[in-house]
Amino acid sequence: MSTAVHFGAGNIGRGFVGLLLHQAGYEVVFADVAAPLIDALAAAELYTVHEVGAGAQDHVVTGFRAVNSAQDEAGVVAEIATADIVTCAVGPTVLKFIAPVIAKGLQQRSVDAAPLAVMACENAINATDRLREFIVDALPEDEREEALAKAVFANTAVDRIVPAQAPGGGLDVTVETYFEWAIDRTPFHGAEPELPGAHYVDGLAASIERKLFTVNTGHATVAYHGFLAGADKISDAVAMPAVRSALEAVLAETSDLLVRRHELDPEVHRAYVAAIIARFENVHLPDTVTRVGRQPLRKLSRDERFVSPAAALAENGSEPTALLDAMGAALRFDVADDEQSVELQALLRSDRSDADIASEITGLGGEHPLHASFTGRVGAARA
Repeated sequence: MSTAVHFGAGNIGRGFVGLLLHQAGYEVVFADVAAPLIDALAAAELYTVHEVGAGAQDHVVTGFRAVNSAQDEAGVVAEIATADIVTCAVGPTVLKFIAPVIAKGLQQRSVDAAPLAVMACENAINATDRLREFIVDALPEDEREEALAKAVFANTAVDRIVPAQAPGGGLDVTVETYFEWAIDRTPFHGAEPELPGAHYVDGLAASIERKLFTVNTGHATVAYHGFLAGADKISDAVAMPAVRSALEAVLAETSDLLVRRHELDPEVHRAYVAAIIARFENVHLPDTVTRVGRQPLRKLSRDERFVSPAAALAENGSEPTALLDAMGAALRFDVADDEQSVELQALLRSDRSDADIASEITGLGGEHPLHASFTGRVGAARA
């Protein structure tokens, strides 16, 4: 049986990527540092993915294994050395920590083995490219070329809402029915892995940005405006007229950018936006504004869901007011158990200037056309 090593055994790992790998016929080896989760997976024979929404089904996942990557790095390296696929859903900031393990697996891999397909399944632009850069850094210079020749690195775009799970659910995961896993086929040169649940595209820029600037930008917009409005669930927030209006205004701005940049059919894209909003309205998804809004500093960084499209619009001479308003709402996301929220609020309370804080958060210099407008939002949040 073909094997896939997946880093990140959390809800997305089990309920999305791991499920699709299982359905494609792979034996999935989950690698994670969370000992209780790995121990539970190692002791279990199956878990169930429960869909909610129109056409919902239950999917039973079997035939998996689990390895603690903190306690048994050698075991994970050995799995990678003989695997067919390596995927991850760990968060963009964790890629640098799993890269050395993948690098060691490539070093141990036989030169006669088929190339290892490496695909990062993260909510970030070109996450696999970032992972590859970390792998390159982890490889000894004299072994780098040989090790990299044993792998194919393909960027992906992933989309499935997996909310925080109800307590006591064990390994089972509740997810929405909708999902998308788009993979850039070009690095494979016609030898891409068979993954019926995914679809291959020639070049991924349009797919990645369409998803990031619609699903992720929209989701976070609802979360931050909904948080300020006192909403608990995403579905409750989007039902509020003011939040719905803010969401539609943001997606109108990102739609303008996406349609022009990627030459999308406006009517097709309008239908896509409507479908995304309908997903946010799904009352069967127990998703909360605090879960979706977590890690505000990452979400306000240069290449992420707000600053990237807003900066592009500003560079084209327009004022992305709705995006800036959503960014201003993000500055007021004050949640005690979210580390980045605490860090953000401490930054806003510091004695640094508004302009300096704006640059720190967004990565934009003072000369950028978006900088002054966001600096004003920083000042308003500190008032």
